Amino acid sequence: MKTKILTLLRNSQDYISGQELCDAMGVSRTAIWKVMNQLKEEGYEIVAVQNKGYKLVSYPDVLSASEIGSRLKGKWTGSEIHFFQETGSTNNDAKKMAEEGCKNGTLIVANRQLAGRGRRGRTWESPADNSVYMTLVLRPAFPPAKASMLTLVMALSATKALEEITGLLVKIKWPNDIIINNKKICGILTEMNAEPDFIHYVVIGMGTNVNISSFPEELSDKASSLKLETGRTVNRTQVIAKVMEYFEEVYESFLQTLDLTLLMAEYNSHLANKDARVKVLDPKEEFEGIARGINEFGELIVEKENGEVTLVFAGEVSVRGIYGYL
Repeated sequence: MKTKILTLLRNSQDYISGQELCDAMGVSRTAIWKVMNQLKEEGYEIVAVQNKGYKLVSYPDVLSASEIGSRLKGKWTGSEIHFFQETGSTNNDAKKMAEEGCKNGTLIVANRQLAGRGRRGRTWESPADNSVYMTLVLRPAFPPAKASMLTLVMALSATKALEEITGLLVKIKWPNDIIINNKKICGILTEMNAEPDFIHYVVIGMGTNVNISSFPEELSDKASSLKLETGRTVNRTQVIAKVMEYFEEVYESFLQTLDLTLLMAEYNSHLANKDARVKVLDPKEEFEGIARGINEFGELIVEKENGEVTLVFAGEVSVRGIYGYL
């Protein structure tokens, strides 16, 4: 009920009478009054005027299932929302829920992670109260071989969302890092449970540095936050809602062809290391070349010095700039 009331208040330009809320919720005025008090205690500024009703004036940067649900505008992302003040890893939570039968589109969000992870087992620092840690559960009907492209689908979705929110140029460091001004803002981790010809579920995790004010010296040259880059505090729930809104749009394009044919040009226009010298850290063989963009399967096209073109599949391969992160 709290989510529905917040949604009605947020979408209204004027006061909503107590009776309207009672009718919409099918509850008493006392029940409405109790919810309003709960919202006020959580930091929402709600004005109540006799004979007019209630109006939402301002809202805090607070994460909760109700706040997230009131912001989501998509058709199926956030079909279920699970919020934790603190957890080990939202990806681990998502996999557990998927094993237990949660819906396609289930969204898990945490205020803090104690065991956040990135690709290849790297640690993802996950402090409380200033960032977004979320994982989306998918139950796709396509073959497992297509699932690796979902990391790129989420990366493009996040890029479009963060550009709208910040007004800044946002780039992708293939395959799973989002950067602004050559510094990492966001990382994506996709995991799958599948048989050779059937996907049980895919979980796509995303950690975004939103309102972090400073980084350790050893990270300050390659990591940043939305707050540091924009000079203002950014609402974390807005980040979640916008990423989910764009994910539905980009994912729909992906499903039309089951590859990146319809998304390739836009993705390449945001590719930070396009036409730059890169080092491919393949366990089989490290090599250098020029990144020429991605193909329709999400593979990075790398041109070696001898003119040979190699297609790099994300998997366990990392790509680094010759002189640093990019």
